[in-house]
Amino acid sequence: MADKSRRKKPGMSGGKIAIFVLEFAIIAALLFVLIKFVIPATGKSGGNGRLTVVDNSNLKPEEIGISEEVQKMTEEGGSMNGYLNIALFGIDSTSSKVKALEKGFRSDCIMIASINLASGDVRLCSVYRDSYLRTGEEDGASYFQKCNAAYAIGGGNKAISMLNSNMDLDITSWIAVSYRGLADAIDSLGGIYIDVDESEISHLNAYQAAVCEILGEEYIPLTETGYQKVNGMQAAGYCRIRYTAGDDFKRAERQREVLKALMDAAHAADSDKLVSAFNKVSGSTISSMDAKTLLQFVENIGKYNIVAESGFPDEDHRTTGTMGAKGSCVIPVTLSDSVTELHRFLFGDTEYVPSETVQEYSDIVQRDSMKYLGR
Repeated sequence: MADKSRRKKPGMSGGKIAIFVLEFAIIAALLFVLIKFVIPATGKSGGNGRLTVVDNSNLKPEEIGISEEVQKMTEEGGSMNGYLNIALFGIDSTSSKVKALEKGFRSDCIMIASINLASGDVRLCSVYRDSYLRTGEEDGASYFQKCNAAYAIGGGNKAISMLNSNMDLDITSWIAVSYRGLADAIDSLGGIYIDVDESEISHLNAYQAAVCEILGEEYIPLTETGYQKVNGMQAAGYCRIRYTAGDDFKRAERQREVLKALMDAAHAADSDKLVSAFNKVSGSTISSMDAKTLLQFVENIGKYNIVAESGFPDEDHRTTGTMGAKGSCVIPVTLSDSVTELHRFLFGDTEYVPSETVQEYSDIVQRDSMKYLGR
């Protein structure tokens, strides 16, 4: 079990703190967990009005990257009909102010929660932050770079436009959370249980120390491996681990593991504890959905369960390499194949054919990768 004695956090240089930019898809996913349990159980959206809402109701589909082809797929008889797709963003801002979530900071972790409204099945897909995708236009031409730049450029609506246009999706709903609320929310739920192995514990403690340094919190290291209850700071450190076998891809898997542990904690919590957790995180949250909309979406959410998880680009359709000044990237090979697999995973569509837009982007990604990587 974890050592509960409080210890002074180790000193860290400013340079080391600077490199520990915290990229937690799990922070954004936490809102999905709390929405799932708090609102249906209590009818309360937090009670203090701190949830910040961005109204995108007047945006046209094409303004957020939803093509006419995709719109047809969402109609009756289409492969995407009957699904609610929500984008979850974890923002790397250290600020406690919601203003900092509007834009200017990268969404260094990105997750898509796709909900089958008829069956209650939920499929989670992590979009790797370094994926080389189209983020918009520059000087009138398509511009490709690490996809986490989209949020910094134009906030949540720009980020979902990136997801929609590169992946033939219809996302209109999104939630973004700074990592500030992660530890408090987990602690409000009484902690979570995770399994820490020998290769992870030293990294967990090192990253946890960095989180504590930034947030001004006390540092309580884990002293043993194995399945154990961890607090918010320890969970934050666990989410950040990347220097073990599996690298960044394994980190995204850990984030989904913590999400599932949060689901278990939420199942076990009473309504007062859930409302407290929601209040803790709502002050560090910005969303395109207001409480009324959330209530409509989750009216029957008690039957929903996470049935599968994946990453984009998937293992069979990706490589890595340095794309010049744009740095080390995760490269879809090819993007059209990656999107085909995504639609099979999310919607069970075995006959999906990528749109002309996706095929165009796919050609550009392939051309650019050949330029830098010779493939």
